[in-house]
Amino acid sequence: MKKIAIQGEIGSFHDIAAHEYFNGEQIELLCCSTFESLFDSIRHDPTIIGMLAIENTIAGSLLHNYELLRQADVTIVGEHKLYIEHSICCLPEDDWADIREVHSHPVALQQCRHFLSQHAEVKAVEADDTAGSAEYIARHKMTGWAAICSAYAAGIYGMKVLQRDIHDNKHNYTRFLVVSNPMEAEELIVKDKVTKASLVFSLPHSEGSLSKILTILSFYDINLTKIQSLPIIGHEWEYLFYVDVTFDSFTRYRQSIDAITPLVRNIKILGEYAEC
Repeated sequence: MKKIAIQGEIGSFHDIAAHEYFNGEQIELLCCSTFESLFDSIRHDPTIIGMLAIENTIAGSLLHNYELLRQADVTIVGEHKLYIEHSICCLPEDDWADIREVHSHPVALQQCRHFLSQHAEVKAVEADDTAGSAEYIARHKMTGWAAICSAYAAGIYGMKVLQRDIHDNKHNYTRFLVVSNPMEAEELIVKDKVTKASLVFSLPHSEGSLSKILTILSFYDINLTKIQSLPIIGHEWEYLFYVDVTFDSFTRYRQSIDAITPLVRNIKILGEYAEC
């Protein structure tokens, strides 16, 4: 049985993503209140696998998680893209007329702004987790409170779904990364299916430095699927670049890494894995 650390409670989207990614396998979920504690759990027990959100098609990248990835001694071994469908739920005895507050994670509230604007009489309250909001309302019998979460979470905690599919944009997907201790990664990666890699590096503050890197990657037929820059604290106008690339030839990809390494600083391969 695999032990999977997630951020959030049972019924969260991390829970759903973990079960979908490890479909058909027996897993034990370890619920963490923060992403920091998720990485701590892997550090204390190398057999634990982490599942963490990295970007959303509406809310964008989770920038803090990029930093946690770079700093942690983990390897990305896979990815999973999950369709996010938000529902609003409440206690079974409540109905629309009773709802005074709606609780959820800030990103979930942001993704349902249009829906919430149509119910201006209901106060939106930020919480740590979508499923955790439902669990709290159910456990404390919070009459007049509602939660925005998955219908799956509502069913787990015995909540009534008032309305499904309330998010503003129906193309709402979150990409999750699967991470593990590097010593355990070999058992989790199918070598002949590796078609994607995640890298991080910094560049000298000189004209055309990034352009040179992109030109080299193009020469080796490496497809750049994402680039995310973050400032280096304490170094004015210097940045770390988090890059995702895909490729057909692992050999050509490795040659491209050898080619760019002399031109960059502090390059780190965060993971080589199968593209979802």
